[in-house]
Amino acid sequence: MGSRYRWFTEKKLGFGLLKLRLWQPTGESASAVGPTITAATRLHSFCSLPSSDPNDLPKLEPSNDADSVAKLLLHHHNPFHAMESSLQLHGISLSRDLLHQTLLRLKHNSKIALALFHYAKQLPNPPLTSASYNLLVDIVAKVRQYDVAWQLILEMESFGLAPTSTTFLILIRRLISAGLTRQAIRAFDDIETLVGTKTTSGDFHFLLDTLCKYGYVRVAAEVFNKRRNGFRPDVKMYTVLVYGWCKIGRIDMAERFLRDMVERGIEPNVVTYNVLLNGICRHASLHPEERFQRTIRDAEKVFDEMRSRGIEPDVTSFSIALHVYSRAHKPQLSLDKLKEMREKGICPTVATYTSVVKCLCSCGRLEDAEELLYEMIGDGISPSAATYNCFFKEFRGRKDVEGALKLYRKMKEENLCMPSVHTYNVLVGMFLNLNRSEIVREIWNDMKESGTGPDLDSYTMLIHGLCEKQKWREACQFFVEMIEKGFLPQKITFETLYRGLIQSDMLRTWRRLKKKLDQESITFGSEFQSYQLKPYRR
Repeated sequence: MGSRYRWFTEKKLGFGLLKLRLWQPTGESASAVGPTITAATRLHSFCSLPSSDPNDLPKLEPSNDADSVAKLLLHHHNPFHAMESSLQLHGISLSRDLLHQTLLRLKHNSKIALALFHYAKQLPNPPLTSASYNLLVDIVAKVRQYDVAWQLILEMESFGLAPTSTTFLILIRRLISAGLTRQAIRAFDDIETLVGTKTTSGDFHFLLDTLCKYGYVRVAAEVFNKRRNGFRPDVKMYTVLVYGWCKIGRIDMAERFLRDMVERGIEPNVVTYNVLLNGICRHASLHPEERFQRTIRDAEKVFDEMRSRGIEPDVTSFSIALHVYSRAHKPQLSLDKLKEMREKGICPTVATYTSVVKCLCSCGRLEDAEELLYEMIGDGISPSAATYNCFFKEFRGRKDVEGALKLYRKMKEENLCMPSVHTYNVLVGMFLNLNRSEIVREIWNDMKESGTGPDLDSYTMLIHGLCEKQKWREACQFFVEMIEKGFLPQKITFETLYRGLIQSDMLRTWRRLKKKLDQESITFGSEFQSYQLKPYRR
């Protein structure tokens, strides 16, 4: 098996072997570009997961012991000394659950997670399971240490464990997210050799789904065409490919795969048509009017084809159409479509109602929007923060202080809905611009007490607003609070505060602030170094 591993890493991946003790992370992998389909229409909500599911890992759960171990390792880790000494000195014994929960808390600190795992392997009775290895493979592969991931997979046998399809699918997902599609396909081919079982249709479905999710639909289509004989094509596989082509804007190819599916005797279902409908509608240009009319005609053709096959459009189908009307600012058409849904016995969801409320608010029809809101609550559907944000944005545009405050306080007093951080940011920005500092303070304190925020955007907006009003001391206070919480300020925030303090002859304040920044620079590492400020001349 060792020779098999050397051949794989040297010939296929081309990565040098690294020792576990000396391994250094090279940074986070590129963030995944999520599907453009809304949560209500997301493909995974309708298609059952494959038999081996890489998402089926231990979940983060409350654990004081795991919190303590993770904090100990994060605060006392020394790269020049073995971590084992810290654990032994504190008399900590690792159980399987404690190891899993601690690894989950160290998922963004892969080097420390790997050192903890190495310590666990040296215990008299190692608390290791396949799930432990799967967790660590996911952690190290996320930072693109694929050679280390392969070492972990191959050493499982020495602990009486065997890699499963799930182990490989975790690695495959990380390879694809980094753009290493060829290596991912080769890893898929190695499942049968190293696991000892044949890959299933569920595994193949996952490979296609992941390729499409990250935008590699052409690779997915090539893999599907070459290997379809080994796996019996079904509606799930075709739906994934239709989704993939829609994701990159190739509606013509999506329709071609739909026709191919029908010609092969595979009946599309409502999910397949919703994916196609979403592709046609979601990012279509709706202005001028001719483009909107063309999009609606194309959408109606999909509705007609569904009905001709005996498939009734569901709430997702109507929600997609309503989203188009909302984007095109067609309030009456939105209300008519909502009425049609109800007449067909289809119950609108919170997302459906929110699309119509958003359309009514953006068109200035606040009274109609409020009436629909009460109707929604009467139907037993609780509005979301996004629903209320539609009102707050319209109040902001109108500079309607009373309307915004009345709705905000009603939300709090009647526990209608927990405001999101975006809700708080909209309100803070609105009242900052209107110079209502006492209301800003109230909302800011509410946000902190709720635990929802503040986030980086909250601090950035508040600091810039205070700088515009030349409230330098308050701006500095929130700036220090921001960096103490671990938020790396944007460069423009640095420069705005720096220029303002110098121009206001507050050089001593700037020096104190700069000293604090230097103390916190270790938190931000190399990113902080790009924010060197040149001497400023007034």
